[in-house]
Parts: sequence; C-alpha cells; structure tokens
Amino acid sequence: MEIKDLIKKYQSYTQNLRREFHAYPELSKKEYETTKRIAKELDELGIAYEICKDTNTGIVAWIDGPDVTTEKLQKKVYKTVALRADIDGLPVQETNTFDFKSQNEGVMHACGHDGHMAILLGAARMLLEVKERIKGRVYLVFQPSEEDGHGAQDMMAYGDWYKKTDCLFGAHVWVDIPAGLVSVEAGPRMAAADSFIIKVHGTNGHGSRPEESIDGVLVASAIVMNLQSIVSRNYSALENVVVSVTRITAGQNWNIIPGEAELEGTTRYFRREYAKKLEDQIRRIAENTAAAYGATAELNYEYHVMPTINEEEPSEVAAEAVRKTLGESSLTTMRQLMAGEDFSAYQLNKPSCFAFLGIYNPEVAAVNAHHNNNFNMDDSILSRGSAVYAQFALDWLDKHSK
Repeated sequence: MEIKDLIKKYQSYTQNLRREFHAYPELSKKEYETTKRIAKELDELGIAYEICKDTNTGIVAWIDGPDVTTEKLQKKVYKTVALRADIDGLPVQETNTFDFKSQNEGVMHACGHDGHMAILLGAARMLLEVKERIKGRVYLVFQPSEEDGHGAQDMMAYGDWYKKTDCLFGAHVWVDIPAGLVSVEAGPRMAAADSFIIKVHGTNGHGSRPEESIDGVLVASAIVMNLQSIVSRNYSALENVVVSVTRITAGQNWNIIPGEAELEGTTRYFRREYAKKLEDQIRRIAENTAAAYGATAELNYEYHVMPTINEEEPSEVAAEAVRKTLGESSLTTMRQLMAGEDFSAYQLNKPSCFAFLGIYNPEVAAVNAHHNNNFNMDDSILSRGSAVYAQFALDWLDKHSK
C-alpha cells in the first residue's frame, strides 16, 4: 500500500472532520472542547497521547514503528519526526451562510486551522495503515494558541517530545495558491512579527496657548514620520523590512493640548539578526525625537514570532513527498509572506520544513483572504495534505534511521 493510494479513501473523512471543527471554533488558550474532540478521535484510532495538563488545551500524540522497542525507547536510539497542526480560531464574526458555519458567536476558524486539524488526523490514519514502514516515532502535535504567538513556546515546554524530536514538518492552507498545489521551497517563507508601544511624555496646555505646553500630538507625529526613515535609510532596497505605526492615541478634549500620547505598531523582517537592530533603531529615534521637542519617550518592544525559514534538506524531502503522493505538477512556488507564524519557534533548534497547501477555488467560494469574515477553503483537497504529511514522515525517517 502506498500513501498516494489512500488519498481518495480519506477525502470524505478529512472534509467532514474539517466542517465539524469549523462549526465549533474556540479562541487561543480556550480550546478545551476542540482538544477533547481530537482526543476522542485519537482514542478511536488507538493512538497514544497526552493532553497538556497545565492548560487542558493541546495534545501530543505518537505512533511508533515496529523497530521502536522498549530498549530503544530507554536509550533513545531511534529517529523522531514531529508533524504539527494548530487548533485555535479567531475573534471574528462569521458571515458565511453554509450549514457548517460557526455556532460560537464572535469566533470563527477564519485562518484554516480547522483544515489543519483534519489534515493531521487524516495523516494519522494513513500512517496507521503503513505502520510497519515507520522507522522510528512520529509525533502528532496539535498546538493551541498560534494566533496569539505563544502556543509553540508553550508546547515546547511541555514534556520531552520536543527534545526527542529530530525534525519537524508543518503546513498552512493558503488561499493564494490554487487548490491542491503545494509550496515547500527552502529559505525564508514568513516574516518575523514583533510589536512595539511608544509612550510620549510632554506637558498639557490650553489649546489657545500652545507655547506653555509640550505637545504630545506634535511629538508623536514627528516620531511617526521619523520612523519611516528606518527602512529606507538603514536597509537595502532588496531587503523586505516593514515598520508600521498602526495606532495613535492622544488627548481627551478639543481645547486641551495633551502632553501624553501613545503609538503602537509592528515590525516585519526575514533575517533573525534584524530583531535587536530594529528595536535599537526605533528606541533611538523615539527618544531623540522626543528630546528635540523637550519631551521624553519610552519604548516597549515585544518579540512575538521569528521568521519562518525552511532548511534545504527537509525541504528536499518534502518536495519528494509531494512528487510521490501528488505528482510533479502539484509542486508550486510562492512569494514570501510578511505575515508571521509561530512554527518558527520550533525551527530555532531543529531542522524543519513549513509547507503551504493551496485551497483557492472560486467554484466553492474559496476566494477570500485569511481572517476575512467570509473565509472558506476547498476542503475536498485536505486528504492530499494528509498524504504529504504522512509521506514526509516516512521518507525522512527512512533516510535518517540507522
């Protein structure tokens, strides 16, 4: 039995499971019922697992091949691949009208994580059918809280599965790619996503007597304009770097010049070494601009997710897995994305590949961007994703097992 021969068998299974998950989304750190539903499916499959006890959200399951004996478990003389899916929804009010639309008010699977769960459970079924060919252990990681950027770190700290893992594979359904095509190329794929808050401290004054104030609005405006020079004058035009101010708050009344103001924004970049560099540049501009007006400014810079960067060797294994299961014509390329993904946390210490599975299909209204109220996917292709997951695990273990 080849993995590619199981795609049609599990097409309805993954499609129906995705729709069930879609109807009952839960927010980050609150995926209690979702976790229970995944556990129920694993129970029916006879797959061992642990629910993260500290939060009761998230699951690590595992499937061992026949060569993983008790002795090998004790000595850890076997190879391990981890396959990851995220499980949280978004605070979005769904406006789709299909019969499996969200039943939870104000919460929606608007990013495709419902499909990710279905894909990974489909892969689990496929792997069970060829269990005798698994040369090591396959972890199935159902991760909560991807949308808030902290779920991967929490999962890495739970148990010893991450320490034991030799390679990771994950994927995201993506509406910019025609349904069924897959992108697995090496190199930077998604950007880092950091946030910052700048607090400006000046002096209030009467709107008619600005000379007696240190105008927080003016200082904040100057900081916003000066921040625009960071990318254009510090980074090559060939680099992809973004510094965006997305919120300005100041003042409470029309005739009072506010001394206080607050700016919030985000940075995006593809080189890990730019993280501290950008923080330092924003701090320097904020503090010195404020000082030029007689005010002060303080920066709070938070690192959320690092760039998602695929390594060459796992990407080659993934590409071959696509060829084996879906055919050469199913491989595609995709431009880098400025969006962030916390799968990048796993990548800092382990070889890995993060793929993109196309779900765009106008015939089923799968055309809207991720996080849109009308987001949808062509879920008939999810078992193709399951096959790529399963084949990657088999092939990587086969290549690296002793």
